[in-house]
Amino acid sequence: MLSLLQVQNLHKTFNSNTVNENTVFNNFNLTVNTGDFITIIGSNGAGKSTLLNIISGMIKPDEGSIVLKDKDLSKLPEYKCTKYIGRVFQDPSMGTSPSMTILENMSMAYNKGKKFDLTFGINKKNISYFKELLSSIGLGLEDKLSTKVKLLSGGQKQSLALLIAVMSKPQLLLLDEHTAALDPKTSEKVNALTEAIVNKEKITTLMVTHNLTHAIKMGNRLIMMHHGNLIFDISGEEKKKLTIEKLLQKFEEIKEDDLLSDRALFS
Repeated sequence: MLSLLQVQNLHKTFNSNTVNENTVFNNFNLTVNTGDFITIIGSNGAGKSTLLNIISGMIKPDEGSIVLKDKDLSKLPEYKCTKYIGRVFQDPSMGTSPSMTILENMSMAYNKGKKFDLTFGINKKNISYFKELLSSIGLGLEDKLSTKVKLLSGGQKQSLALLIAVMSKPQLLLLDEHTAALDPKTSEKVNALTEAIVNKEKITTLMVTHNLTHAIKMGNRLIMMHHGNLIFDISGEEKKKLTIEKLLQKFEEIKEDDLLSDRALFS
């Protein structure tokens, strides 16, 4: 398969040369193939969200490269990276403007990378297109174009944020625990919508999640991170046979390794 994204020799340390120095990545590497839908799990502090932040340009690496097709994103400012990358955060207000209406938010997303004036680039010709998109997610938002996003429910906000993230046909979609703040029922609906959109648009996707059921069920590939390392990478038929019990066993192995390290340190 053709690779779409190459994370090569990634190094990142926060608060260097202080008592709070924290090395998150030390020569981390990851290859993402075109069409991959990768779920990412790992312990707290494993570097999952930091990885997405670096890929998206929000955080710059100390060393290494982030190559998307033939572009080294590590050399681009964040606003230029957004031309190629769509992202949905745990907090929907980070992917939408809560004080703006649905129509204004969608118009901004539609005009991403284009020149427009201070009217948010609203074109009445696009309204029917926006209504068609909103109708496809089945939440009744097509009849609420003039409603401010802050008045929507959590599930509606995240569904809108997801729709906005893919409107510009990004090469890569980053989902950073985008259902973690939702109740279980709403979370399942948003995940079903996620799969439908990713499969329809054929968007290469990285999804961070703490939900092991979602990690196993969704996507074609699963990776586990720990202390900035890639310790488990499974795909295809192997992933289909994966169970929560096997993943929990992996987590237990990680804890045992940490315990052994602590014992060695203090012996």
